[in-house]
Amino acid sequence: MLEPLAKRVDPLGWHVQIHMKGDQIVAIEDLLNRLPAPIVFDHLGRIPQPAGTQHPAYRVILGLLDKGRAWVKLSGAYQDSKLGPPYADATALAKAYAAAAPERLVWGSDWPHVTETVKPDDAALLDLLGRWVDDEATRRMILVDNPGRLYGFPDGA
Repeated sequence: MLEPLAKRVDPLGWHVQIHMKGDQIVAIEDLLNRLPAPIVFDHLGRIPQPAGTQHPAYRVILGLLDKGRAWVKLSGAYQDSKLGPPYADATALAKAYAAAAPERLVWGSDWPHVTETVKPDDAALLDLLGRWVDDEATRRMILVDNPGRLYGFPDGA
């Protein structure tokens, strides 16, 4: 269903958003590489911890980022963390994405956290971006400029 959907939304300037676990991403690598529409990997690509950047899904996602075919949403750090707040294992993964392709990242809170019985603190999740990305210009890119390009917002919107 993903490929026909991507073919339908691409002419509209839309993207497909993937919320799959890392192992699933690896299993459909060939499909992802032939999709015509841009891809947004939600929740840091759902890469299992502690594997992080050593997991094969990181390589798949990084390859698509390098080709300008994908984006990663810096969200849901709690989903695959084995350490809990402040999610140091997810921090290592987010920093790797920020070092590799800051121009292809967007941030999201994942509110209202429908999968969680104990809701994470959204302010603390936003504070993570400061740990993940050291400089203000790159944080602005992730919070303002990149979403503007991804979603087609007019300049200054």
